[in-house]
Amino acid sequence: MNMSVVAEKGLVLLGCGKMGSAMLQGWLADGLPTSSVWVQDPFPSDWVKNSGVHVNAALPSHPAIVLVAVKPQMMAEALPVLRAMGNGDTLFVSVAAGISIETYETMLGDQTPIVRAMPNTPAAVGKGITAVIGNAHAGEAGVALAETLLRAVGQVVRLDRESQMDAVTGVSGSGPAYVFHMIETLAAAGETQGLDPDLAMALAKATVAGAGALAEAADETPEQLRINVTSPNGTTQAGLEVLMDTSKGLPPLIIRTVGAASDRSRELANG
Repeated sequence: MNMSVVAEKGLVLLGCGKMGSAMLQGWLADGLPTSSVWVQDPFPSDWVKNSGVHVNAALPSHPAIVLVAVKPQMMAEALPVLRAMGNGDTLFVSVAAGISIETYETMLGDQTPIVRAMPNTPAAVGKGITAVIGNAHAGEAGVALAETLLRAVGQVVRLDRESQMDAVTGVSGSGPAYVFHMIETLAAAGETQGLDPDLAMALAKATVAGAGALAEAADETPEQLRINVTSPNGTTQAGLEVLMDTSKGLPPLIIRTVGAASDRSRELANG
């Protein structure tokens, strides 16, 4: 199945908040006809209502794809209308956190092609990274199609097994919040050293955003980039000696942070 089949048979987007809207914007920019898209959302934004897609209209009976982007707590009420599309050729792609492939198979039928995906919030500006895994009925073709759709909002990586999704949640799913807090704390530290709050925040935001862009664009590893800016006995080395302390610096703190988020993901998945 390719995007021409999606254009022909239709795509249903269940839930169109920030993540759904970012994906929809990407698909339309890539040439998917508005007439091929059905959005189901209780509170569609003005942009969605004016985009030309079908909004809260009767759904096609056998769309190529249903992309599930509603919050997990809304899932129970949203899925009954889709059950008739299960056990067929319609590919279900879920970006809803914490809902397993097995749960979808129970709700939709165990012959349903399903791909589970974990994007992160930078997808809203096309800078996301999404991890995907499919069931046997999705197969290579289904996972490849999901990848094509999700590349509209950033990079896509494949997992070997679904159990890795909890660790993905801990690293990239929750990770943007860790980085936002790093910006907060870096700015606060600048204030402590005598900078005006607005100036400290501007420096912190630009530094984190710039370092991230450099890490992504450079051929060198992050380790080498760190070494490149660390002059012997200089200011950066003085700071890194505190940050890289193996007992009370960043390494053990980040291990505990990612571990706590991953553990919570497992707890939520197990009810």
